[in-house]
Amino acid sequence: MITGTLINYYFHCRTQCWLHANRLNLEDNSEDVRIGKVLHEINEEKAKKAEIKIDNIAIDKLTKEYLVEFKKSDSDPEAVKWQVLLYMYKLKQKGIERKGRVEYHEKNHNTKSEILELDAQNEQALLGVLEAITSLVNAPTPPPPVLENKCKKCAYYDYCFI
Repeated sequence: MITGTLINYYFHCRTQCWLHANRLNLEDNSEDVRIGKVLHEINEEKAKKAEIKIDNIAIDKLTKEYLVEFKKSDSDPEAVKWQVLLYMYKLKQKGIERKGRVEYHEKNHNTKSEILELDAQNEQALLGVLEAITSLVNAPTPPPPVLENKCKKCAYYDYCFI
């Protein structure tokens, strides 16, 4: 089953997506992952509501109008977009339709948000993405890593490049 984390990794890095899906988890040693988890806990406390778990997804907050996802930065908005679209799709399958709202909490304490909708075009594209992820993670080996600037902060950097 494809999780929000997996769809996020698919857009962030295909190698990371394959490794995570195939149970090679190196994130316990990552400072950025720990910061993201702390931010998630703080925002959850502020909302005074626990995250909502449905099937294989964990939604940060659900209001009458929005499915809300909290992120520590807007460093990979495309990955976050597809993660939220997946969550909206899962809710729609349960008969719950909401717009998506991503709240980015930057280091300088600025908060900005982005609104997403699961229209017919996004839903069709999402189904294609889910199919592509399934093919990727079922491959016998990971795709070769591609060195980019973002790799230096990745929990999988040592695995891929050292």
